[in-house]
Amino acid sequence: MPTPLPPADHTPRFGLIVIGDEILSGKRADKHLPKVVELLNARGLQLDYAEYVGDNPERITATLRRAMASGDVVFSTGGIGATPDDHTRQCAARALGVELVLHPQARDLIEQRMHELAREKGKLFDPAAPDSRHRLNMGVFPQGANIIPNPYNKIPGFTCGQVHFVPGFPVMAWPMIEWVLETHCRVFFRQQAWAEQSIILLGAMEATLTPLMEQIESEYPGVKVFSLPSVDHPEFGRHIELGVKGDPKAVSQAYAALLSGLAPFHVKFGPELVRN
Repeated sequence: MPTPLPPADHTPRFGLIVIGDEILSGKRADKHLPKVVELLNARGLQLDYAEYVGDNPERITATLRRAMASGDVVFSTGGIGATPDDHTRQCAARALGVELVLHPQARDLIEQRMHELAREKGKLFDPAAPDSRHRLNMGVFPQGANIIPNPYNKIPGFTCGQVHFVPGFPVMAWPMIEWVLETHCRVFFRQQAWAEQSIILLGAMEATLTPLMEQIESEYPGVKVFSLPSVDHPEFGRHIELGVKGDPKAVSQAYAALLSGLAPFHVKFGPELVRN
């Protein structure tokens, strides 16, 4: 049974799981994290966490079981093919405690793709050929799953509750993730206004500013204080970007209090930054 979405007045957390030994070994650099952040931010949402998992079935299963029980909207990339090192479909079924079955709509889409490939080669599609039967394995999903259309080559991904499974290839995965957001998550888009204000503090030390940061968070509920230190910035050198983010009205008040609280530290100010 699909996990019901949270009520419309509650924005869920968003997570990302990147599966594949090639990422952890360094053979390939992950491109999904910055893209998912971009896709979410464009809709007034944010990524709450990301996990990287190698091609270990036990670890993949445990990670997916946790994601499925979380109630979060989670995107899982990689491992949904039909080669021996692809374990995600099987692990998703184990995490749910259901059987793997050939999804009828996925079967039709895969067969359409195989017809196209055969025509491109000037051949007739043979559904009984070993290669044809093997490719249908890419449409074998956990029982009860729904498909995610793939505009690149028709080979679909799948959804189980609020966990959405897409290929590892960015050219396929990114439009599929965007489709999920537009189809299933529009109710959450820009649900709450958001703002961020910060200032560059030149030569400052985080440890001395921690009590002020804690004070601002305690006095302004719902506002997050953040500190981003840098030791070798080409323009500012050693500095801290110190700021607040959250509801615009609360952020405005909290930022004024932050600036006022910085006065006793006699720190040198750099530029101020505003993001909405």
